[in-house]
Amino acid sequence: MSKVAEMASAIGWGALAASSLVIGAALSLLRHWSSRQVGLVLAFGAGALISAVSFELAQEGLDVGGAGYTGLELGIGALTYFLLDGLIASRLSTGRGRRGRGQGSGGGTALALGALLDGIPEQVVLGVALAAGEGVGVALLLAIFVSNLPEAMGSADDMRKAGRPRETILRLWLVVAAICTAATVAGYAAADAVAGGPQAAIDGFAAGALLVMLIDSMIPDARADAGRAAGLITVLGFALAAGLSSIT
Repeated sequence: MSKVAEMASAIGWGALAASSLVIGAALSLLRHWSSRQVGLVLAFGAGALISAVSFELAQEGLDVGGAGYTGLELGIGALTYFLLDGLIASRLSTGRGRRGRGQGSGGGTALALGALLDGIPEQVVLGVALAAGEGVGVALLLAIFVSNLPEAMGSADDMRKAGRPRETILRLWLVVAAICTAATVAGYAAADAVAGGPQAAIDGFAAGALLVMLIDSMIPDARADAGRAAGLITVLGFALAAGLSSIT
């Protein structure tokens, strides 16, 4: 496959994964979704992401670059996410994490910025996988697609309640999706130029960021919104993604 075709493939897969941001916003504008329904989607996405972090990121980093690079970047990715999440909270006067971002006058905008913070590491890894010639992991694609939905739904709902026009809301999420797609292309370009340790660093950084997001935001919010069923749905999401992890 030529470089142009590979780049086009990265754009296509990145756009597919990020499209759920726009779909989530559109679903929220079409009808009201209960907190329990959103929580169940969040729980399933959390389980799929746990699988993706385990089998698509951390394990891949260990395989191509060893424990040193992967472990170091796990810590750096976790710290970076933690600091940026705090920056969003302080600048927009909201709380931390998905639930916290929905608080305050800037809640909808904070959720949109949070979707970028959550989505960019995931999308970068899609590009890394393509550059490595491994194709796209179905488990990772599923995890990204599903985990995007509740954040976009929550943000769009907050913006609608604040009186923002539907066209403005959808336009914002189109921009967010475009930036996430660009992150896939950036991941492809970076990984195409490096191998071994640097590639492991990319995988480790993304895994660290996503682990903090899962523990601080997705899992607690899923439990709060969906109740006891959240645990079961999380395991089902993990099981499905784990079963798909060998498919490219």
